[in-house]
Amino acid sequence: MERTAAGTANLTPEKKRELLAQLLRKKASQSKTAPLSFAQQRLWFIDQLEPSSTAYNIASGVRLLGPLHSSALQQSLQHIVRRHEVLRTSFSTLHGEPVQLIAPSLDFHMEMSDLSTLTEEERARQSTALMEEEAGKAFDLSKSPLMRARLMKMGEEEHVLLLTMHHIISDGWSMG
Repeated sequence: MERTAAGTANLTPEKKRELLAQLLRKKASQSKTAPLSFAQQRLWFIDQLEPSSTAYNIASGVRLLGPLHSSALQQSLQHIVRRHEVLRTSFSTLHGEPVQLIAPSLDFHMEMSDLSTLTEEERARQSTALMEEEAGKAFDLSKSPLMRARLMKMGEEEHVLLLTMHHIISDGWSMG
């Protein structure tokens, strides 16, 4: 429903608002591109040389004590991804130049591991293995999200949330 400015003059205010809402929805549903910062260019270039490297993974864990509603945590992470474009960003080339591709939306999924039935020794061993696995898994910069989350249930009121991001979308300062 393309209209010129002259063609909208005869529309009622309600029809103008409806048309504007349609145009905004259409624009929001399209992926956007943006140039890379100098730091992102450097990390993208390094990734082109060694695509399976985990050297630029930023991994962190947060111990959560007390009652936890994992579905609320999942929804919170989804909301954060919806709010911050960088968490919906992947990287590609356009006309031979690297660009950021910002997805209009993204379904973010948090992995869950229930370790609560294991003995304390097995739980410690398994949680360490999962932490190392998450930190040691490479990201494909051409596919978003460039962030992973895993919730480990250690006990009824004890959990560990593991977050792993590629440095191209985050840094130590941002993690705070």
